[in-house]
Amino acid sequence: MSDTYLEWFTLDKEFPFFIHYGEHDDDLELHKHIDFSELVIVLNGNATHIVNHETFFIKKGNVFVISGATYHAYKEPHNFRICNIMYRPEMLLSAGLDLRTSNGFQSLFVLEPFYRNIHSYKSSLRLPIPSLEYVSLLISVMINEYNGKLQGYQTMLIARFMELAVYLSRQYNHQEMGADSNLMHLANAISYMEDHYLDPLTLEDIAARSNISVRHLNRIFRSYYQTTPIFYLQRLRLERACTLLKRTQLSITEISYECGFNDSNYFTRLFNKVYGLPPKIYRRSV
Repeated sequence: MSDTYLEWFTLDKEFPFFIHYGEHDDDLELHKHIDFSELVIVLNGNATHIVNHETFFIKKGNVFVISGATYHAYKEPHNFRICNIMYRPEMLLSAGLDLRTSNGFQSLFVLEPFYRNIHSYKSSLRLPIPSLEYVSLLISVMINEYNGKLQGYQTMLIARFMELAVYLSRQYNHQEMGADSNLMHLANAISYMEDHYLDPLTLEDIAARSNISVRHLNRIFRSYYQTTPIFYLQRLRLERACTLLKRTQLSITEISYECGFNDSNYFTRLFNKVYGLPPKIYRRSV
């Protein structure tokens, strides 16, 4: 176990705030934050999240806040990419009363971090894909501001951070109230696909797990994600194939079967169509 300080990431005492992308290929040891809180958005992949002495499976779309007194670590990461936003808790005092008294804000930024230090409490906010895309865009703007440090960047970052807090709080409320059943169905479908994309899945399997018809599944995928569930499934498998091409010496045929493709020739054609070059050339280029 180790202690972590905000000054390890930024020496700016006038603006104690830090934001960056974190990509974890290896386990991250158990640690706690001495003088800051951390908002974490899982942008891709999955990992085992250790919180004090409890373990939870987290994946793309999960959002949670870790307070200073909480030990946590990441184990067994797989294509795991997150955004870390480190801030002093008093920064949230600048939020308006209308936000600070909302159920979503209290749950995500106050109650969840507090209860994790008392008993087992996993994050309950999981962003559906369209919401995660919006959050990802907002994060990229914040990171550009932070790295560019143009005049007024601190004011801009505080404003964007408040915008992010408002959006996440609303998402928390919507999730609890079931405000958009289509988004929930879509989130269920994607969650199931991300967990089982290496298995032989059919549209009927995915639709059944989402409690909707195949026709409705296709409709909401096109409406919210501008693609089909089958192509989304293929992209998950191709992303896994890219990892194996970079990190293993498996043959192209072995990788195709490892990633859920029953025909290596079809795998090669699809890979070439999506990435613009065949798997063998891709392997040599990385």
